[in-house]
Amino acid sequence: MAQSRDKRDSLTRRKLMAGAGAALAGFALSQRAEAADDKPFRIQRGRIKQSICSWCFKPLSVEDLCKAAVEIGYRAIELLGPEHFATLKKYGLVCAMTSSHGFAKGFADPAQHEECIAKLGPAIDATADAGFPNVITFSGITTKISKEDGIKNAVAGYKKIVGQAERRGVNLCIEMLNTRVDEQMKGHPGYLADNVEWVIEVCKQVGSPRLKLLFDIYHVQIMQGDVITRINQYKEFIAHYHTAGNPGRRDLDDEQEINYPAVMKVIAATGYEGYVGQEFLPKGDDVVAALRTAAKTCDV
Repeated sequence: MAQSRDKRDSLTRRKLMAGAGAALAGFALSQRAEAADDKPFRIQRGRIKQSICSWCFKPLSVEDLCKAAVEIGYRAIELLGPEHFATLKKYGLVCAMTSSHGFAKGFADPAQHEECIAKLGPAIDATADAGFPNVITFSGITTKISKEDGIKNAVAGYKKIVGQAERRGVNLCIEMLNTRVDEQMKGHPGYLADNVEWVIEVCKQVGSPRLKLLFDIYHVQIMQGDVITRINQYKEFIAHYHTAGNPGRRDLDDEQEINYPAVMKVIAATGYEGYVGQEFLPKGDDVVAALRTAAKTCDV
């Protein structure tokens, strides 16, 4: 009987020790997982190629933005001129959208065509020479020209320059902006291309595969809504996207109304292969942390 009890006690001790060992192993795995979670986020999935709009994230210099982009896993920085291309290339980054003539003047007004084309032409060539994809362009701000006449004027103006874009393999991207918000760089009262359909009509009438829509999710949400419906409806015309939280053009957080993970999943599902530019104004002082959080939100 004593031998039998000793055997049972020995078996019990072995089971307890095995159980304790398993628990310790599980705890170690848990600790390692927690440690991994504590590491700063870096883009993992990459279904959405993310970019940083340079003007939003001051006081960081272009060089510092490049360093942050590489650390987080962004592939591009944008809304820069050719003078910054060498810096981008040093860090293996792309200029996803080259700047050009600015939004105050544009192709809705024939009197401004010459000035805008004079800036677009060199931007197209520099972008092509660098192997980058897009140059931004605008309708311009005017209260004297009707929507209908603005379309006719823009079609005539873009036909003068789109051939150069075709020859060089670069997209001209017309950005749609909101006219409802009267705050600096949050809205643009008087801007003619304040709905997606205006831009699409210009693109259709010009009839070039190199004239496209820059779909700014923030501006579309303010003016029209139905963001996902419009993405699916006009996907063949969209060459680029911009983000920002609404209202306020702030971070892509849970204090604003746009469901960015859902929107990004739809963009990816359309087969889109271009860039999505983060163009929000961070609430806090830690610009890099804001960019990291936005990258995580859009990494679907």
